[in-house]
Amino acid sequence: MMEITEDNVGKKILLLANEAITRGAIEAGIDVATTYPGTPSSEIADTFSKIARNITKQNKKQSFYFEYSTNEKVALEIAAAASFSEIRALSAMKQNGLNVALDFLANVNLTGVNRGLVLAVCDDPGAISSTNEQDSRHVAKMLDLPLLEPATFQEAKDMTKWAFELSEEIKNVCLLRSVTRISHARGNVVLGELPMGEQRAHFDILKRPYASIVAATPPQLHQRLHQNIIRIREIYEQSSFNWYQGPEKPDLLIVTCGSGWFFSQEAVEILSKEDL
Repeated sequence: MMEITEDNVGKKILLLANEAITRGAIEAGIDVATTYPGTPSSEIADTFSKIARNITKQNKKQSFYFEYSTNEKVALEIAAAASFSEIRALSAMKQNGLNVALDFLANVNLTGVNRGLVLAVCDDPGAISSTNEQDSRHVAKMLDLPLLEPATFQEAKDMTKWAFELSEEIKNVCLLRSVTRISHARGNVVLGELPMGEQRAHFDILKRPYASIVAATPPQLHQRLHQNIIRIREIYEQSSFNWYQGPEKPDLLIVTCGSGWFFSQEAVEILSKEDL
C-alpha cells in the first residue's frame, strides 16, 4: 500500500484496477475524496482511507481529506463543494449508488464546476455482488457528460489522472466507469510523478456555479451542455487512449473499450485470428 504513495516514477507494481484509480487521482493532485462504498467500487475507498493522512509528495507529508459519507448523494455534494472551492475532488460509488446521487448530478451538470471533479462509478454486470444490473453509460449520455472506460490496469490509472484535466477543460463533471472484471483484477501499472505543493481552497462567487445559476435559465444551461458535446468529441478524437493493436491492414477490425477489449482479445487469440 505504501508503494501507491511513494514517488517511484517509472516503477512497475502490481495493482488492483481500483487501486490504480486511487493512484491516478493522487498523481492528479487530488485533495478531497468521498464515497459511500459498495462492491465493486469498495477498494477505491479502502485505499484512500488507508493513505489519506500519509500521502508523501517529494518526501513531504501533505494532509488529505477523505470521507465515508452518509450516502452517495452527500458524497458527490461534498466533492462538488471542493471543486467549487478550486481544489480537485473524486467521488466513488457503485451503480446502485449512482441512482442515489442522480438528483444532484442532474443539477450540477447544468451549473458546471471549477476545478476537476471526477465521479468514479463501478458497474456490476451479472449482479455478482448487487441486487440489480445497471449500465451507467446511459446516465452519462442522458446528462450530456463525458465518460471514460479503462480497458487495462494502466489505463485505470492514466485515465483517472486525465479525467481531471478533461473535467477542467470542459468545466464539468467527468465520469470514470469501471466494471467488476476490471476493478477486481490485478495487473502491472507503471507509476507516474506525484505533484508538488498544496492547493488552497477558496470560493469566488463570480465563477461557476454561482454565476451560472444567476445568469442563465436551465434551458440555456442545457443548450450549453449540447454545445459542449462537440468540444468533448474533438478532445476524444485526439486522445492518446485511442490505440490500435494488430496488423497494418486488417481484414477484420474490432472497435471496443473497457472490459470488452479483454474479451475481444481473448476471442481473437482462441480463434487464432491475430494476423487477419
